[in-house]
Amino acid sequence: MSVPLYQAKAEFFRMLGHPVRIRVLELLQDGPKPVRDLLAQIEVEPSGLSQQLAVLRRSRIVTSTREGSTVVYELAGGDVADLLKAARRILTEMLAGQNELLAELRHAGSAAGPAPAVIGSRLTGTEA
Repeated sequence: MSVPLYQAKAEFFRMLGHPVRIRVLELLQDGPKPVRDLLAQIEVEPSGLSQQLAVLRRSRIVTSTREGSTVVYELAGGDVADLLKAARRILTEMLAGQNELLAELRHAGSAAGPAPAVIGSRLTGTEA
């Protein structure tokens, strides 16, 4: 029995849903990196990085090659980098919308006059 596409997509995004995995993918956008370089740039224990790399490898998002005693990881394809760039654009737009709302709230608050100050348990109309 096949899995519906929407469910497969949900599983894919769930697999990406770990900060260490996202950071690894961001770092690998610049090209292949040995594990020691990834460890130097990500604040995580070696065992934790190893676990997250294994998840990415099993999902075929990254590939690994051994060069002597060094294991080098790279993105399996350019689509992952495109996805990360799209996520950055979406987040930028979302945060820009929040900044506009915050500015509007601040402007509306200043038009209504100063906020009442609380002194002890008594509410007054002047600032302390």
